[in-house]
Amino acid sequence: MGGCASKDKKDSKVVENETAAGTGGGTDAEAANGGEGCVSNSMVFLSRNKSDTMVDAAVMEKMEAGFAKLAASDSKSLLKKYLTKEVFDALKNKKTSFGSTLLDCVQSGFENPDSGVGIYAPDAEAYSLFADLFDPIIEDYHKGFKKTDKHPASDFGDVNAFGNVDPTGEFVVSTRVRCGRSMEGYPFNPCLTEAQYKEMEGKVSTTLSGLEGELKGKFYPLTGMDKAVQQQLIDDHFLFKEGDRFLQAANACRYWPSGRGIYHNDNKTFLVWCNEEDHLRIISMQMGGDLGQVYRRLVTAVNDIEKRIPFSHHDRLGFLTFCPTNLGTTIRASVHIKVPKLAKDYAKLEATADKYNLQVRGTRGEHSEAEGGIYDISNKRRMGLTEFQAVKEMYDGISEIIKIEKSL
Repeated sequence: MGGCASKDKKDSKVVENETAAGTGGGTDAEAANGGEGCVSNSMVFLSRNKSDTMVDAAVMEKMEAGFAKLAASDSKSLLKKYLTKEVFDALKNKKTSFGSTLLDCVQSGFENPDSGVGIYAPDAEAYSLFADLFDPIIEDYHKGFKKTDKHPASDFGDVNAFGNVDPTGEFVVSTRVRCGRSMEGYPFNPCLTEAQYKEMEGKVSTTLSGLEGELKGKFYPLTGMDKAVQQQLIDDHFLFKEGDRFLQAANACRYWPSGRGIYHNDNKTFLVWCNEEDHLRIISMQMGGDLGQVYRRLVTAVNDIEKRIPFSHHDRLGFLTFCPTNLGTTIRASVHIKVPKLAKDYAKLEATADKYNLQVRGTRGEHSEAEGGIYDISNKRRMGLTEFQAVKEMYDGISEIIKIEKSL
């Protein structure tokens, strides 16, 4: 596909040499940036010959064809909106230190013109090197987070501030709060080697086995998973599976199922996904509308895991993730909610949600339909505000939506 996807041996060698040289902390890709707001600027990359720094002719040809196809399409994606000819020409010859090209960032949007966003970061350095494209998309998606803005420090606030958004149980089917995290020292999915996938899975499994109390549970690797266990996890709507065309086009599904796994607690109210889209997806969920309980469980888990695994963090962008929609707090607080009256006037439902910076999705999330009149509604903004503020936007918006539904 693009640059880093075919560079496994070379990338791992570069990382080995640099690690041996004692180059310090931070993700390799962040350190490579040597500039704005990265965790570590100390890494010096090995010198490369000219051919290493030039974009391959086949990649360039594919990039040019993809750009022309997107430009001629009726795509409504943010990629099409901001990848102007001027921006394309300015970025098409650039490569990150992991060998990632503009094509690695945009190929999913090229192949899927129905994408809402259409861009991913193959490594952390891409956010800086291809900033002329990422920055306006980030500003648009996160409702005004400008390239001069700096994401605030992490703050989960008063974990007892939220209650039950639907005490009578009339509207909210279930509540979920999740966040994404990337592990320091590793690039994102398209640039990971199979050995790195397995190494990360081992670290995650060992770390999670140390959780106690309500969070205590078991880690299930996807490799060699028992069929009965697999079916049970699918039936519980816990297990992620290969096949997402947006992620596949972004080259995020290589070596499947190596290095992938899922952890859940005994009560099945706490989950961790390992190496699905992000290195870690930490999820707290339960039936009903008790957002307070769900939020407290997530905060406890994140704080506990962070003591054991260092996370990648950028001074300006917050916590780093594969998709720019998840940067910053990375928090997505959502409910599955039945609003049959409002659903009849979908424009009104969307307008109300938009007023509170909420996103309306189908029952099974992005790119799905509402089943039985049940919608997945969540906070949309993840940048330029704290974790507490992101969850509060969802809490306030859902409270208003329920109020409107009752009045109809």
